[in-house]
Amino acid sequence: MTALDYLQDLDRSVFDGHNAQGYAKNAQKGLSEALIRRISKDKNEPTWMLEHRLKSLKKWHELKLPTFGVDLSGVNFDEIIYYAAPNDMKGYATKWEDVPDDIKKTFERLGIPEAERKVLAGTGAQYDSVNAYHKLKEEWEKLGVIFEDMDIALQKYPDLVKQYFMKLVPSHDHKFAALHGAVWSGGTFLYIPKGVKVTAPLQAYFRMNAKSMGQFEHTLIIIEEGAEGHYIEGCSAPKYGSTSLHAGCVEIFVKAGAKFRYSSVENWSQDTYNLNTKRAVVDEDGIMEWVGGNLGSGRTMLYPCSILKGRGSRADHLGVAFANAGQVQDTGAKVIHIAPDTSSTVLTKSISKGGGRNVYRGLLQVNKGATGTKSQVRCDSLILDEKSISDTYPVMRINEDDVSIGHEASTGKISEEQLFYLQSRGLSEDEALAMIVNGFIDPIVKELPLEYAVEMNRLIEMEMEKAIA
Repeated sequence: MTALDYLQDLDRSVFDGHNAQGYAKNAQKGLSEALIRRISKDKNEPTWMLEHRLKSLKKWHELKLPTFGVDLSGVNFDEIIYYAAPNDMKGYATKWEDVPDDIKKTFERLGIPEAERKVLAGTGAQYDSVNAYHKLKEEWEKLGVIFEDMDIALQKYPDLVKQYFMKLVPSHDHKFAALHGAVWSGGTFLYIPKGVKVTAPLQAYFRMNAKSMGQFEHTLIIIEEGAEGHYIEGCSAPKYGSTSLHAGCVEIFVKAGAKFRYSSVENWSQDTYNLNTKRAVVDEDGIMEWVGGNLGSGRTMLYPCSILKGRGSRADHLGVAFANAGQVQDTGAKVIHIAPDTSSTVLTKSISKGGGRNVYRGLLQVNKGATGTKSQVRCDSLILDEKSISDTYPVMRINEDDVSIGHEASTGKISEEQLFYLQSRGLSEDEALAMIVNGFIDPIVKELPLEYAVEMNRLIEMEMEKAIA
Protein backbone atom coordinates (compact mmCIF):
# COMPACT_ATOMS: atom_id res chain seq x y z
CA MET A 1 0.00 0.00 0.00
CA THR A 2 1.37 3.45 -0.85
CA ALA A 3 0.89 6.57 1.27
CA LEU A 4 -1.69 7.84 -1.21
CA ASP A 5 -3.59 4.51 -1.18
CA TYR A 6 -3.73 4.73 2.59
CA LEU A 7 -5.21 8.22 2.41
CA GLN A 8 -8.00 7.07 0.15
CA ASP A 9 -9.27 4.85 2.98
CA LEU A 10 -8.81 7.45 5.70
CA ASP A 11 -11.85 8.16 7.84
CA ARG A 12 -12.58 10.00 11.09
CA SER A 13 -12.35 6.85 13.22
CA VAL A 14 -8.61 6.72 12.54
CA PHE A 15 -8.14 9.96 14.48
CA ASP A 16 -10.97 9.70 17.04
CA GLY A 17 -10.22 6.13 18.21
CA HIS A 18 -7.90 5.38 21.14
CA ASN A 19 -5.87 2.60 22.76
CA ALA A 20 -6.12 1.40 26.34
CA GLN A 21 -4.64 4.24 28.38
CA GLY A 22 -1.53 2.24 29.30
CA TYR A 23 1.01 4.14 31.29
CA ALA A 24 -1.35 7.12 31.67
CA LYS A 25 -3.73 4.94 33.68
CA ASN A 26 -2.34 5.99 37.07
CA ALA A 27 -1.35 9.54 36.12
CA GLN A 28 -2.66 12.23 38.44
CA LYS A 29 -4.83 15.18 37.49
CA GLY A 30 -4.05 18.76 38.44
CA LEU A 31 -1.03 21.05 38.64
CA SER A 32 1.31 21.32 41.64
CA GLU A 33 4.92 22.05 42.55
CA ALA A 34 5.35 18.37 43.39
CA LEU A 35 4.37 17.46 39.81
CA ILE A 36 6.85 20.00 38.38
CA ARG A 37 9.65 18.54 40.47
CA ARG A 38 8.68 15.01 39.40
CA ILE A 39 8.79 15.94 35.69
CA SER A 40 12.22 17.51 36.12
CA LYS A 41 13.49 14.53 38.14
CA ASP A 42 12.16 11.97 35.62
CA LYS A 43 14.06 13.76 32.87
CA ASN A 44 17.22 14.26 34.94
CA GLU A 45 17.23 17.95 34.07
CA PRO A 46 19.89 20.51 35.02
CA THR A 47 19.10 22.85 37.91
CA TRP A 48 18.47 25.84 35.65
CA MET A 49 15.60 24.03 33.90
CA LEU A 50 13.93 23.08 37.20
CA GLU A 51 14.21 26.71 38.30
CA HIS A 52 12.71 27.79 34.97
CA ARG A 53 9.78 25.43 35.49
CA LEU A 54 9.14 26.68 39.03
CA LYS A 55 9.30 30.35 37.98
CA SER A 56 6.87 29.56 35.14
CA LEU A 57 4.49 27.86 37.58
CA LYS A 58 4.53 31.03 39.70
CA LYS A 59 3.71 33.08 36.59
CA TRP A 60 0.85 30.68 35.75
CA HIS A 61 -0.76 31.44 39.10
CA GLU A 62 -0.21 35.22 38.69
CA LEU A 63 -1.41 35.76 35.11
CA LYS A 64 -5.05 36.02 34.07
CA LEU A 65 -6.79 34.13 31.31
CA PRO A 66 -6.95 36.06 28.01
CA THR A 67 -9.87 38.44 27.70
CA PHE A 68 -10.21 37.91 23.94
CA GLY A 69 -10.66 34.91 21.71
CA VAL A 70 -12.59 31.76 22.54
CA ASP A 71 -14.60 31.07 25.69
CA LEU A 72 -12.35 29.11 28.09
CA SER A 73 -14.92 28.67 30.85
CA GLY A 74 -15.36 25.02 29.84
CA VAL A 75 -11.81 24.10 30.91
CA ASN A 76 -11.45 22.76 34.44
CA PHE A 77 -7.68 22.97 34.88
CA ASP A 78 -7.82 20.75 37.98
CA GLU A 79 -9.18 17.88 35.84
CA ILE A 80 -6.35 17.88 33.27
CA ILE A 81 -3.54 15.29 33.28
CA TYR A 82 -0.42 17.43 32.72
CA TYR A 83 2.13 14.63 32.54
CA ALA A 84 1.88 10.93 31.63
CA ALA A 85 5.00 8.87 31.12
CA PRO A 86 6.31 5.37 31.88
CA ASN A 87 7.52 4.90 35.45
CA ASP A 88 10.85 3.74 34.09
CA MET A 89 11.75 6.09 31.25
CA LYS A 90 14.15 4.46 28.81
CA GLY A 91 14.12 7.06 26.04
CA TYR A 92 12.71 6.72 22.55
CA ALA A 93 13.22 3.96 19.99
CA THR A 94 15.38 4.53 16.91
CA LYS A 95 14.07 1.39 15.15
CA TRP A 96 10.40 1.20 14.24
CA GLU A 97 10.18 -2.44 15.35
CA ASP A 98 11.27 -1.42 18.87
CA VAL A 99 8.29 0.89 19.40
CA PRO A 100 5.73 -0.69 21.80
CA ASP A 101 3.06 -2.53 19.80
CA ASP A 102 0.03 -0.51 20.93
CA ILE A 103 1.79 2.78 20.16
CA LYS A 104 3.17 1.45 16.86
CA LYS A 105 -0.29 0.40 15.71
CA THR A 106 -1.61 3.89 16.45
CA PHE A 107 1.04 5.59 14.33
CA GLU A 108 0.72 3.00 11.56
CA ARG A 109 -3.01 3.77 11.34
CA LEU A 110 -2.02 7.40 10.92
CA GLY A 111 0.42 6.53 8.11
CA ILE A 112 3.60 7.75 9.85
CA PRO A 113 6.12 4.97 8.90
CA GLU A 114 4.89 4.95 5.30
CA ALA A 115 5.44 8.70 4.98
CA GLU A 116 8.88 8.36 6.55
CA ARG A 117 10.02 5.82 3.99
CA LYS A 118 8.61 7.78 1.07
CA VAL A 119 9.38 11.43 1.55
CA LEU A 120 10.96 12.33 4.89
CA ALA A 121 14.54 13.06 5.95
CA GLY A 122 13.70 12.29 9.57
CA THR A 123 10.75 11.51 11.82
CA GLY A 124 9.70 11.99 15.43
CA ALA A 125 6.57 10.51 17.01
CA GLN A 126 5.38 11.62 20.45
CA TYR A 127 2.73 9.76 22.44
CA ASP A 128 1.16 11.74 25.30
CA SER A 129 4.12 13.32 27.19
CA VAL A 130 7.11 11.46 25.76
CA ASN A 131 8.67 10.63 22.40
CA ALA A 132 8.22 7.01 21.35
CA TYR A 133 10.34 7.17 18.20
CA HIS A 134 12.91 9.50 16.68
CA LYS A 135 15.20 9.07 13.72
CA LEU A 136 17.25 11.20 11.32
CA LYS A 137 18.58 9.69 8.12
CA GLU A 138 22.34 9.15 8.21
CA GLU A 139 23.12 11.35 5.22
CA TRP A 140 21.93 14.41 7.16
CA GLU A 141 23.67 13.40 10.39
CA LYS A 142 26.96 13.42 8.51
CA LEU A 143 26.37 17.06 7.53
CA GLY A 144 25.92 18.07 11.17
CA VAL A 145 22.13 18.32 11.21
CA ILE A 146 20.66 17.67 14.67
CA PHE A 147 17.09 16.36 14.85
CA GLU A 148 16.26 15.25 18.38
CA ASP A 149 13.60 14.85 20.99
CA MET A 150 13.73 18.03 23.15
CA ASP A 151 14.26 16.01 26.33
CA ILE A 152 17.30 14.32 24.83
CA ALA A 153 18.59 17.57 23.28
CA LEU A 154 18.64 19.11 26.76
CA GLN A 155 20.96 16.29 27.88
CA LYS A 156 23.20 16.23 24.79
CA TYR A 157 23.38 19.93 23.89
CA PRO A 158 22.68 21.79 27.17
CA ASP A 159 24.50 25.02 26.26
CA LEU A 160 22.76 25.31 22.88
CA VAL A 161 19.34 24.65 24.39
CA LYS A 162 19.95 27.07 27.26
CA GLN A 163 20.96 29.82 24.79
CA TYR A 164 17.63 29.69 22.92
CA PHE A 165 14.99 27.94 25.08
CA MET A 166 11.94 30.20 25.67
CA LYS A 167 13.96 33.30 24.71
CA LEU A 168 11.49 34.08 21.92
CA VAL A 169 8.35 33.08 23.87
CA PRO A 170 9.16 33.89 27.51
CA SER A 171 7.00 32.43 30.27
CA HIS A 172 5.67 35.86 31.24
CA ASP A 173 4.32 36.43 27.72
CA HIS A 174 0.84 35.11 28.54
CA LYS A 175 -0.84 32.59 30.83
CA PHE A 176 -0.47 29.59 28.52
CA ALA A 177 3.20 30.36 27.83
CA ALA A 178 3.66 30.20 31.61
CA LEU A 179 1.81 26.89 31.77
CA HIS A 180 3.95 25.55 28.96
CA GLY A 181 7.16 26.68 30.68
CA ALA A 182 6.11 24.79 33.81
CA VAL A 183 5.01 21.44 32.35
CA TRP A 184 6.58 21.20 28.86
CA SER A 185 7.56 17.66 27.90
CA GLY A 186 9.00 16.20 24.70
CA GLY A 187 8.89 17.97 21.38
CA THR A 188 11.49 18.62 18.69
CA PHE A 189 14.95 20.15 18.58
CA LEU A 190 16.18 20.90 15.05
CA TYR A 191 19.55 22.47 14.26
CA ILE A 192 20.73 22.95 10.68
CA PRO A 193 24.37 24.12 10.44
CA LYS A 194 25.61 27.02 8.35
CA GLY A 195 25.15 26.53 4.61
CA VAL A 196 23.49 23.08 4.84
CA LYS A 197 20.36 22.72 2.73
CA VAL A 198 18.12 19.83 3.82
CA THR A 199 16.14 19.05 0.69
CA ALA A 200 13.62 16.56 2.18
CA PRO A 201 11.11 17.52 4.90
CA LEU A 202 11.56 16.52 8.53
CA GLN A 203 8.41 15.55 10.38
CA ALA A 204 7.14 15.20 13.91
CA TYR A 205 3.74 13.73 14.82
CA PHE A 206 2.12 14.38 18.20
CA ARG A 207 -0.60 12.09 19.46
CA MET A 208 -2.65 12.47 22.62
CA ASN A 209 -4.15 9.16 23.74
CA ALA A 210 -5.27 9.47 27.37
CA LYS A 211 -8.62 10.85 28.50
CA SER A 212 -8.44 14.47 29.83
CA MET A 213 -4.83 14.64 28.69
CA GLY A 214 -2.77 17.80 28.25
CA GLN A 215 0.10 17.89 25.75
CA PHE A 216 2.85 20.52 26.01
CA GLU A 217 5.57 19.66 23.50
CA HIS A 218 8.30 22.24 22.86
CA THR A 219 9.70 22.77 19.36
CA LEU A 220 12.99 24.67 19.10
CA ILE A 221 14.44 25.23 15.62
CA ILE A 222 17.71 26.99 14.75
CA ILE A 223 18.59 27.54 11.10
CA GLU A 224 22.10 28.88 10.78
CA GLU A 225 23.37 31.37 8.20
CA GLY A 226 22.62 30.38 4.60
CA ALA A 227 20.98 27.06 5.61
CA GLU A 228 17.60 25.78 4.44
CA GLY A 229 15.02 23.29 5.70
CA HIS A 230 11.38 22.26 5.87
CA TYR A 231 9.69 20.86 8.96
CA ILE A 232 6.18 19.43 9.17
CA GLU A 233 4.11 18.85 12.29
CA GLY A 234 0.99 16.75 12.42
CA CYS A 235 -1.16 16.08 15.46
CA SER A 236 -4.36 14.35 16.55
CA ALA A 237 -6.22 13.16 19.64
CA PRO A 238 -9.04 10.69 20.33
CA LYS A 239 -12.54 11.73 21.23
CA TYR A 240 -13.65 10.86 24.79
CA GLY A 241 -16.29 13.50 25.52
CA SER A 242 -14.12 15.16 28.18
CA THR A 243 -11.86 18.20 27.84
CA SER A 244 -8.29 17.86 26.58
CA LEU A 245 -5.76 20.68 26.42
CA HIS A 246 -2.94 21.40 24.00
CA ALA A 247 -0.55 24.27 24.81
CA GLY A 248 2.57 23.62 22.77
CA CYS A 249 5.24 26.18 21.91
CA VAL A 250 7.27 26.65 18.72
CA GLU A 251 10.35 28.90 18.59
CA ILE A 252 12.22 29.35 15.29
CA PHE A 253 15.46 31.29 14.76
CA VAL A 254 16.22 31.99 11.08
CA LYS A 255 19.71 33.43 10.70
CA ALA A 256 21.08 35.69 7.94
CA GLY A 257 20.41 34.45 4.43
CA ALA A 258 18.68 31.30 5.69
CA LYS A 259 15.33 29.97 4.52
CA PHE A 260 12.90 27.84 6.49
CA ARG A 261 9.40 26.53 5.98
CA TYR A 262 7.24 25.31 8.86
CA SER A 263 4.10 23.40 7.85
CA SER A 264 1.49 22.01 10.19
CA VAL A 265 -1.78 20.14 9.98
CA GLU A 266 -3.49 20.44 13.38
CA ASN A 267 -6.34 17.96 13.60
CA TRP A 268 -7.19 17.54 17.28
CA SER A 269 -10.54 16.04 18.31
CA GLN A 270 -13.49 18.26 19.21
CA ASP A 271 -12.75 17.60 22.90
CA THR A 272 -9.55 19.62 22.59
CA TYR A 273 -8.81 23.25 23.46
CA ASN A 274 -5.89 24.06 21.16
CA LEU A 275 -4.04 27.04 22.67
CA ASN A 276 -0.74 26.95 20.86
CA THR A 277 2.02 29.59 20.52
CA LYS A 278 4.32 29.80 17.50
CA ARG A 279 6.92 32.50 16.87
CA ALA A 280 9.92 33.09 14.55
CA VAL A 281 12.62 35.75 14.40
CA VAL A 282 14.31 36.39 11.06
CA ASP A 283 17.74 37.95 10.50
CA GLU A 284 19.07 39.87 7.49
CA ASP A 285 17.85 38.54 4.12
CA GLY A 286 16.35 35.49 5.84
CA ILE A 287 13.03 33.97 4.76
CA MET A 288 10.39 32.40 7.01
CA GLU A 289 7.40 30.58 5.52
CA TRP A 290 4.41 29.33 7.52
CA VAL A 291 1.87 26.93 5.99
CA GLY A 292 -0.87 25.78 8.34
CA GLY A 293 -4.18 23.97 8.46
CA ASN A 294 -6.48 24.03 11.49
CA LEU A 295 -9.49 21.77 11.84
CA GLY A 296 -10.91 19.24 14.25
CA SER A 297 -10.46 20.89 17.66
CA GLY A 298 -13.45 22.33 19.52
CA ARG A 299 -11.73 25.64 20.37
CA THR A 300 -8.55 27.00 18.80
CA MET A 301 -6.50 30.13 19.47
CA LEU A 302 -3.43 30.20 17.23
CA TYR A 303 -1.63 33.16 15.63
CA PRO A 304 1.85 32.30 14.25
CA CYS A 305 4.13 35.32 14.55
CA SER A 306 7.14 36.51 12.54
CA ILE A 307 9.52 39.18 13.83
CA LEU A 308 11.51 40.64 10.94
CA LYS A 309 14.54 42.10 12.66
CA GLY A 310 17.13 41.94 9.84
CA ARG A 311 17.25 44.23 6.80
CA GLY A 312 15.72 42.57 3.76
CA SER A 313 14.09 39.73 5.71
CA ARG A 314 10.77 38.26 4.61
CA ALA A 315 7.85 36.29 6.04
CA ASP A 316 4.99 34.52 4.27
CA HIS A 317 1.98 33.23 6.20
CA LEU A 318 -0.48 30.86 4.53
CA GLY A 319 -3.31 29.36 6.56
CA VAL A 320 -6.61 27.54 6.17
CA ALA A 321 -9.17 26.86 8.91
CA PHE A 322 -12.35 24.78 8.88
CA ALA A 323 -15.03 25.26 11.56
CA ASN A 324 -17.85 22.74 11.68
CA ALA A 325 -20.74 22.33 14.14
CA GLY A 326 -19.69 23.21 17.68
CA GLN A 327 -16.28 24.52 16.68
CA VAL A 328 -14.64 27.93 17.01
CA GLN A 329 -11.42 28.46 15.04
CA ASP A 330 -9.87 31.73 16.27
CA THR A 331 -6.77 31.92 14.08
CA GLY A 332 -4.66 34.43 12.20
CA ALA A 333 -1.12 35.78 11.90
CA LYS A 334 1.16 38.40 13.38
CA VAL A 335 4.03 40.12 11.57
CA ILE A 336 6.27 42.71 13.23
CA HIS A 337 8.57 44.69 10.93
CA ILE A 338 11.53 46.05 12.86
CA ALA A 339 14.20 46.51 10.17
CA PRO A 340 14.20 48.44 6.84
CA ASP A 341 13.34 46.86 3.47
CA THR A 342 11.46 43.93 4.99
CA SER A 343 8.42 42.34 3.36
CA SER A 344 5.56 40.05 4.29
CA THR A 345 2.45 38.42 2.91
CA VAL A 346 -0.46 36.96 4.84
CA LEU A 347 -3.05 34.84 3.04
CA THR A 348 -5.69 33.02 5.06
CA LYS A 349 -8.78 31.10 4.01
CA SER A 350 -11.57 29.94 6.30
CA ILE A 351 -14.59 27.72 5.75
CA SER A 352 -17.56 27.67 8.13
CA LYS A 353 -20.32 25.07 8.05
CA GLY A 354 -22.99 23.56 10.26
CA GLY A 355 -23.02 26.48 12.69
CA GLY A 356 -19.23 26.63 13.04
CA ARG A 357 -17.47 29.95 13.66
CA ASN A 358 -14.21 31.20 12.16
CA VAL A 359 -12.37 34.26 13.41
CA TYR A 360 -9.42 35.90 11.67
CA ARG A 361 -7.39 37.85 14.22
CA GLY A 362 -4.25 39.46 12.84
CA LEU A 363 -1.60 42.03 13.69
CA LEU A 364 0.63 43.88 11.24
CA GLN A 365 3.07 46.21 12.98
CA VAL A 366 5.68 48.45 11.34
CA ASN A 367 8.07 49.96 13.85
CA LYS A 368 9.68 53.39 13.51
CA GLY A 369 12.74 53.03 11.30
CA ALA A 370 11.41 50.10 9.27
CA THR A 371 11.42 52.16 6.07
CA GLY A 372 10.72 50.45 2.76
CA THR A 373 8.45 47.87 4.37
CA LYS A 374 6.09 46.08 2.00
CA SER A 375 3.20 43.96 3.21
CA GLN A 376 0.03 42.48 1.80
CA VAL A 377 -2.66 40.95 4.01
CA ARG A 378 -5.61 39.03 2.60
CA CYS A 379 -8.20 37.00 4.46
CA ASP A 380 -11.06 35.26 2.67
CA SER A 381 -13.90 33.39 4.28
CA LEU A 382 -16.45 31.05 2.80
CA ILE A 383 -19.71 30.41 4.65
CA LEU A 384 -21.62 27.32 3.56
CA ASP A 385 -24.96 27.81 5.30
CA GLU A 386 -27.16 30.27 7.19
CA LYS A 387 -26.12 29.05 10.67
CA SER A 388 -22.37 29.64 10.41
CA ILE A 389 -20.40 32.76 11.30
CA SER A 390 -17.17 34.39 10.19
CA ASP A 391 -15.51 37.40 11.88
CA THR A 392 -12.42 39.40 10.95
CA TYR A 393 -10.34 41.48 13.37
CA PRO A 394 -7.27 42.83 11.53
CA VAL A 395 -5.08 45.30 13.47
CA MET A 396 -2.47 47.46 11.74
CA ARG A 397 0.02 49.64 13.61
CA ILE A 398 2.02 51.62 11.05
CA ASN A 399 4.64 53.90 12.61
CA GLU A 400 6.60 54.78 9.46
CA ASP A 401 5.61 56.78 6.34
CA ASP A 402 7.81 55.17 3.69
CA VAL A 403 5.92 51.87 3.47
CA SER A 404 3.55 50.02 1.14
CA ILE A 405 0.73 48.20 2.93
CA GLY A 406 -2.30 46.47 1.44
CA HIS A 407 -5.23 44.72 3.03
CA GLU A 408 -8.07 42.78 1.40
CA ALA A 409 -10.84 40.78 2.99
CA SER A 410 -13.80 38.96 1.53
CA THR A 411 -16.69 36.94 2.86
CA GLY A 412 -18.90 34.96 0.55
CA LYS A 413 -21.45 32.20 0.31
CA ILE A 414 -21.80 29.51 -2.29
CA SER A 415 -24.50 30.64 -4.65
CA GLU A 416 -27.29 28.54 -6.12
CA GLU A 417 -26.00 29.55 -9.58
CA GLN A 418 -22.56 28.04 -8.88
CA LEU A 419 -24.07 24.76 -7.70
CA PHE A 420 -26.54 24.66 -10.59
CA TYR A 421 -23.75 25.26 -13.13
CA LEU A 422 -21.64 22.36 -11.80
CA GLN A 423 -24.63 20.04 -11.38
CA SER A 424 -25.59 20.75 -15.00
CA ARG A 425 -22.16 19.21 -15.89
CA GLY A 426 -23.14 15.92 -14.24
CA LEU A 427 -21.90 16.42 -10.66
CA SER A 428 -24.02 15.65 -7.63
CA GLU A 429 -24.67 18.49 -5.17
CA ASP A 430 -22.12 17.07 -2.72
CA GLU A 431 -19.50 16.72 -5.44
CA ALA A 432 -20.15 20.26 -6.64
CA LEU A 433 -19.85 21.59 -3.10
CA ALA A 434 -16.57 19.71 -2.54
CA MET A 435 -15.16 21.02 -5.82
CA ILE A 436 -15.91 24.63 -4.87
CA VAL A 437 -14.35 24.21 -1.41
CA ASN A 438 -11.23 22.48 -2.75
CA GLY A 439 -10.76 25.25 -5.30
CA PHE A 440 -11.13 27.85 -2.56
CA ILE A 441 -8.34 26.41 -0.39
CA ASP A 442 -6.12 25.27 -3.27
CA PRO A 443 -3.69 28.26 -3.13
CA ILE A 444 -2.66 27.16 0.37
CA VAL A 445 -2.94 23.37 0.19
CA LYS A 446 -0.75 23.23 -2.94
CA GLU A 447 2.14 24.56 -0.84
CA LEU A 448 2.16 21.31 1.20
CA PRO A 449 4.10 18.22 0.02
CA LEU A 450 1.85 15.97 -2.09
CA GLU A 451 1.06 13.42 0.65
CA TYR A 452 0.09 16.16 3.08
CA ALA A 453 -1.92 18.08 0.51
CA VAL A 454 -3.93 14.93 -0.17
CA GLU A 455 -4.41 14.37 3.56
CA MET A 456 -5.60 17.95 4.03
CA ASN A 457 -8.10 17.60 1.18
CA ARG A 458 -9.31 14.28 2.63
CA LEU A 459 -9.74 15.82 6.09
CA ILE A 460 -11.78 18.65 4.61
CA GLU A 461 -13.88 16.10 2.72
CA MET A 462 -14.54 14.20 5.96
CA GLU A 463 -15.67 17.39 7.66
CA MET A 464 -17.94 18.10 4.70
CA GLU A 465 -19.38 14.57 4.80
CA LYS A 466 -20.06 14.90 8.52
CA ALA A 467 -21.77 18.23 8.03
CA ILE A 468 -23.89 16.96 5.14
CA ALA A 469 -24.83 13.84 7.11
